Amino acid sequence: MNNDENPRSRQPEQPERPEQPDDGPSGASDAPVQPPAAEEVSGRQRLLAGLWPPRVSRAQLIVAVLLFGLGLGLAIQVRSTSDDSALRGARQEDLVRILDEVDDRTQRLEDEKQRLDAQRTELENSSDQAEEARKQTLEKERQLGILAGTVAAQGPGITLTISDPSGAVAADKLLDTVQELRAAGAEAIEVNGVRVVANTYFSGEGGDIQVDGKKIEAPYEFKVIGKPQDLEPALNIPGGVVQTLEKEQATAVVERSEEIVVDALRPAERPDYARSSSP
Repeated sequence: MNNDENPRSRQPEQPERPEQPDDGPSGASDAPVQPPAAEEVSGRQRLLAGLWPPRVSRAQLIVAVLLFGLGLGLAIQVRSTSDDSALRGARQEDLVRILDEVDDRTQRLEDEKQRLDAQRTELENSSDQAEEARKQTLEKERQLGILAGTVAAQGPGITLTISDPSGAVAADKLLDTVQELRAAGAEAIEVNGVRVVANTYFSGEGGDIQVDGKKIEAPYEFKVIGKPQDLEPALNIPGGVVQTLEKEQATAVVERSEEIVVDALRPAERPDYARSSSP
């Protein structure tokens, strides 16, 4: 048998080792290899390219729009609530006076309720209900006559005198004065000899004012019957009638009195079609 064919006699073949580049002297291959400068620059460029331009998804865009709308709404609300009001710069004494006025109005309403309850009790308990009803009817007629301006009235109140040397006070300012007095509890009002009632109107411009078609001239004198402790503070509150007139270069003087006479009368008007339904 041929020895060349004996498998035991064969030597294992050694794998060929790849050729290594000549690294020079011994130990030179252990030094760290520095990357080329070109690769560092290209890496930064790739980072910038990944960040800009920004890639925003549709969901992120919707959330951003909703957050913007919410922020805008909050900003508008904060600005609207931070606006200066007429009472923000008021003094402590003025705020206390306004609070007292509100309390007085509440008390007047409570007194009126108690008075009506007392009248109802009198009607229910009176031995002569017919006579009691007649007395209350006459009293009610007198009260309605005062409101309608068909009878004279007297009582405590104030006198308001408005001087307008420049003729800048228009009709709407006088109407605002009447409304403020009514809100403060005025029961009868007269302006330069003209009785003010529910359907009274003011017209004209500064220096040419008419009340119910009758011309009046400055100074405008308001005779008002009511509680002076309520009427005067209502005119002097911050942003009220007195301050508004001062902005128009006019002056307003309020005087309290224990006896105010309102004797300007209006003719009693008869209705054309309405008739009483009582027998």
